[in-house]
Amino acid sequence: MGRLRGWWRDLTDLVLPAECGGCGRSRAVLCPRCRTALSGAVPRRVRPVPEPAGLPPVHAAAPYADEVRAALLAHKERGVLALTPPLGEALAAAVRAGLHAGRSGAGGPDGPRGPVLLVPVPSARRAVRRRGHDPARRIALAAAGELRHTGTPARVAAVLRQRHAVADQAGLDARQRLDNLAGALAVAPGGGRLLRDGAVVLVDDLMTTGASLTEAARAVRAAESPRGPDTYGMARSPVYPSAAGEGREERKTGPVMAGPNGGGDAIREVICAAVVAASPDSFENKPELTENLRRCR
Repeated sequence: MGRLRGWWRDLTDLVLPAECGGCGRSRAVLCPRCRTALSGAVPRRVRPVPEPAGLPPVHAAAPYADEVRAALLAHKERGVLALTPPLGEALAAAVRAGLHAGRSGAGGPDGPRGPVLLVPVPSARRAVRRRGHDPARRIALAAAGELRHTGTPARVAAVLRQRHAVADQAGLDARQRLDNLAGALAVAPGGGRLLRDGAVVLVDDLMTTGASLTEAARAVRAAESPRGPDTYGMARSPVYPSAAGEGREERKTGPVMAGPNGGGDAIREVICAAVVAASPDSFENKPELTENLRRCR
């Protein structure tokens, strides 16, 4: 039934006129003002407060407020799939910003070796059944297409799976969300080998506390660890021997090699993350962000 609902939404989005997914007024998928709110500014580094240990560097296209919030909720909860392309474009811009920041931190202009692998944070199975689609995965596919169209080899590697059910995150504070998600994700069988073929970028539609991206990063690092199992394991990667410093500036930002000989089982690229939107309080350079929000209004 969930798949049937998804097909029906795809069909209706194609043949019926749509109101703006952001403000609801203009007879367009996303009016110029709302598109500017979503993609009109350069994506920025975002840091939740408190920043979880183990959270990779995250870039976001827009603050989660007003029209952007409405568009994401329309796509996620109401199945307005016509919003997928503009949301994918915004995510692709955030991915580019993360890759550029990673190259700058590494001190070199070279791009990532191999394709960019967009790894979406999976929604809970019950949420996918209720919504009829997985929003993060759908937006990731659109972002990968946009990246390829603009010259960046990219593909989606949907290798993360939920190991067990978790409680609803609504109403939980940052610490409770971390505890709720601890150990909840793992890489599917064979997925670890796929992740060694390029630069891993974790992607999601939204970041609030960073708990989901932190858990996703832990699962990917465990799968890529030469000492750990390829799948469904809990081992910590030797590239990150201490999680305590990862949420601060001493986090490594350049390509790193692991293992005794720096061999083929090592992490070849630093993990970064990108989201469509994040909490306004998490954006760096807040005065400029405030000015951008004022202009969009």
